[in-house]
Amino acid sequence: MSLDGVLLHYIKEELSSLVGARVEKIYQPSRDELVIALRMLGKVRASEKLIFSANPAGARVCLTKSEFENPPSPPMFCMLMRKHLQGGKLIDIRQDGLERILNFDFECINEIGDVVINTLCAEIMGRSANIILLRGERVVDSIKRVSDNENRRILPNIIYEPPVRRDRLNLFETDPRDITAKLENSRDRLSKALSEILEGIAPVFARECAFYAAGDADAVCCELSEQQKERLCEILENATHFPMFTEIADETGKKKELSFVDIRQYGDSFKRTFFPSANELLDDFYADNDEGERLKQRARDLLKTVNSAYERAQRKVEIRKKELSECGERENFRVCGDLISANIYRLEKGMTKCVLEDFYCGGEREIALDARLTPAQNAQKYYASYRKLCNAEKKLSELIKEGTGEIKYLDSVLDSMTRAHSDRELSEIRAELSEQGYIRGAKTKPVKLSEPMKFISCEGYEILVGRNNKQNDVLTLKTAGASDIWLHTKDIAGSHVIIRTKDNGTPLTEKTILEAAQLAAYHSKARSSSKVPVDYTMVKFVKKPAGAKPGMVIFTNNKTLYITPSEEIINTIRERGQNK
Repeated sequence: MSLDGVLLHYIKEELSSLVGARVEKIYQPSRDELVIALRMLGKVRASEKLIFSANPAGARVCLTKSEFENPPSPPMFCMLMRKHLQGGKLIDIRQDGLERILNFDFECINEIGDVVINTLCAEIMGRSANIILLRGERVVDSIKRVSDNENRRILPNIIYEPPVRRDRLNLFETDPRDITAKLENSRDRLSKALSEILEGIAPVFARECAFYAAGDADAVCCELSEQQKERLCEILENATHFPMFTEIADETGKKKELSFVDIRQYGDSFKRTFFPSANELLDDFYADNDEGERLKQRARDLLKTVNSAYERAQRKVEIRKKELSECGERENFRVCGDLISANIYRLEKGMTKCVLEDFYCGGEREIALDARLTPAQNAQKYYASYRKLCNAEKKLSELIKEGTGEIKYLDSVLDSMTRAHSDRELSEIRAELSEQGYIRGAKTKPVKLSEPMKFISCEGYEILVGRNNKQNDVLTLKTAGASDIWLHTKDIAGSHVIIRTKDNGTPLTEKTILEAAQLAAYHSKARSSSKVPVDYTMVKFVKKPAGAKPGMVIFTNNKTLYITPSEEIINTIRERGQNK
């Protein structure tokens, strides 16, 4: 559902109270979003946040109360906006008719101290949505540069050309009876005809007009009775004088439509919610979708970093394994050295090869010689090659073990990312990767770890589940007591799970362990598998080797259960914890 021109008109009217405010802060929480904090002059702590979104799924401009987590370093467009708009004074907000474009004019001071007018143009047009900074008629830059469109380009330093405006009626400037008169002879559906002749209305409003007037969203214009025409005039009149800012959601709570009139065309199958202002309507309607999209974007960037490191580690291990296989030839060098040493009296400098009796395997062996070296030097050369391969085998074995550990660690990070449900969890993973050296050049703020997931077993025991590697370490090595039970999927990336056994009084039985094993299997890479092996032991038998990466531990005295993760069982455990 895209924002229409009429609703944007109401947004503009409500934002007119911000004229005179100054730009206090500018930040860009995601690729397609810009947030500007405006401080009202003469008021202490009176500031408002404006969000500009060019995301096709939620393009809009409105006041917002949402909190945003900023990237570690501001994007280039954000820095440009700060350069040209920081401290500027908002002097006007303009809309051309009911076009889905709002222009915000700011009075600013340029680099040489002159007063200039910079315009922030918000084009709220679905997939073509954009945020453009203008100085006069020229484009300074935009959040999306457009160069592949034959009809319209948006690039720095070119003349800005707004989209072509169609000749249609303005709902706020046209008498409703003139609109109905224009529809009398049309054989089109009423909703389609309204969309054709009225500027800036969304399909949901056109259908609502037809439903309100004729009781049928598919009513035909020329078939309307006089009474139905009066009802059409009534809803058009109410839309401009008595707006009702409405959103509807299905039975699952998913938001479907929004409008500036009461939406009744869907009957009782959808829940209607009303808001006192257009800004509050938009902020509520798009908040959840935006958070999910922002999370996907940040996860996508992190995922690219981790996948690159994962593939690089795999390539290194494969190369080292190939080199290690070549070290199997080292015994051949030692034997050649021994045979030359045993027959040194028969050899002379200048020989390029020799055929000697092989007293190891029997028969004769042909051995290549360096004509520039003496027989003794040739023997030493073969011994040196033997020692080199011996050292290489030892070093390569260590590097392969190290590389395999890195692959296992990165696999656990990827698993944590697939289960992250908030910006905070992604920030914790980003901080962890930065500490481990996978993200370079970006200064990350210290991140306070979130709380582990908490569940209650059927016997009343508290079960804690880590969200990521850092939290797994804290949970297992600091939070858990020595007598608590530790669980983890066997050789599969996943969360550490702890059963708190202290001060319960109820004997710990297999039921609680099975529920904790369900949680361990569900919060792992093997969530969709069957018969997942889950190891469990007492926390006192779990140790972290010196220098091990986050989340990596070793354990002994363990037993193994085989679990098939069940969504139904997990929901039962989750509900029990919520009701506690």
